[in-house]
Amino acid sequence: MASSPEDPVLERYFKGHKAAITSVDFSPNGKQLATGSWDTFLMLWSLRPQARAFRYVGHKDVITSVQFSPLGNLLASASRDRTIRLWIPDKRGKSSEFKAHTAPVRSVDFSADGQFLASASEDKSIKVWNMYRQRFLYSLYRHTHWVRCANQRWRSSIQSAKTRLGADCGSDHELLTDKFRLKLKKAGKTTRPFRFSPDGRLIVSCSEDKTIKIWDTTNKQCVNNFSDFVGFANFVAFNPNGTCIASAGSDHTVKIWDIRVNKLLQHYQVHSGGVNCVSFHPSGNYLITASSDGTLKILDLLEGRLIYTLQGHTGPVFTVSFSKGGELFTSGGADAQVLLWRTNFDELNYKDVSKRNLKRLHFDSPPHLLDIYPRTPHPHEGRIDTVEINPKLDVTDLQTSTPPVVDILSFDSTTKIQEIIKSLWSEL
Repeated sequence: MASSPEDPVLERYFKGHKAAITSVDFSPNGKQLATGSWDTFLMLWSLRPQARAFRYVGHKDVITSVQFSPLGNLLASASRDRTIRLWIPDKRGKSSEFKAHTAPVRSVDFSADGQFLASASEDKSIKVWNMYRQRFLYSLYRHTHWVRCANQRWRSSIQSAKTRLGADCGSDHELLTDKFRLKLKKAGKTTRPFRFSPDGRLIVSCSEDKTIKIWDTTNKQCVNNFSDFVGFANFVAFNPNGTCIASAGSDHTVKIWDIRVNKLLQHYQVHSGGVNCVSFHPSGNYLITASSDGTLKILDLLEGRLIYTLQGHTGPVFTVSFSKGGELFTSGGADAQVLLWRTNFDELNYKDVSKRNLKRLHFDSPPHLLDIYPRTPHPHEGRIDTVEINPKLDVTDLQTSTPPVVDILSFDSTTKIQEIIKSLWSEL
């Protein structure tokens, strides 16, 4: 299909990791990109052409999650070595190490004010840390298996890409899948990724116990529970206003839940492999998904439709994230490449995109996520009209790809990081 001005475009790709990409995150100012990998390295990329990239050496096992602090002055990473590291993202590579989990750590998430950091682990717990004192505060226990993700709802939208490693890779990638399934089986079962909510009260988490739990950070109690008896969620995220959550399912589904009335809003079956990660556009109108079927999908949440299928990766895609302004998004997967895409469709009026790409089949008002009560769940099965974009077919002149890489060996600098945090808070 011929491309249109509103279609997303692959702008650039980065090569530097030696193994699969597990996590990506944009800096708040949109000028840098952090990535974590099975190769145990954290890399920091500049979006300026041919600028140096930094490769931080410190973790002893797979990095499962990376995230910038809200001001961009710190960078957190989680690893299968059971530690969390807090880095100063510059050429010195100073970091401090947090230890409290008794099993691999699967994800990290900052609160919107930067005061707290939450982590989820295969020890079935979520732990919350005080950044000012760099101390462990408390644990949340209710999951009966691994916690794969936890997401906080603070005062602003916090989104990051977390993944379930090696999920449902398909016949072409059996060796890759089996290798990491073996690792997971050896470790036991986990709490999957999680997030804070934008208003500062809630954390959402998902686990291999096939539940999604909502936690109140004030009384430290589980206040809600969503069960999925078909498969488990690999990843969960709050929408920007904190009223809904999206889950990425091992059963190939994407689900949108309204946490105000505890009902399923939308149910998408658009992938042929497990869904590993989702990211909301800052407007809340679009959701992008990454799957082991090797594709990215862009969902129009107002229309309740799939509008784009993006190809470009070879093998499973494990992580995806919009930039803080939504003008860019990035993806990473088993091919060890980081792809940088320009969104484009968010620059046009929403109705213009809808008219050009989606032939309305009915005249009812679209199912809007801001409705007080949710609409009937949409199965989204059967024939799907979508714009397919394969940059390998029509993009020949990309900004490449392999900038100079500087290896930086981490050394502990807890005091320096504490000074940075205290100085920032004194200015607030």
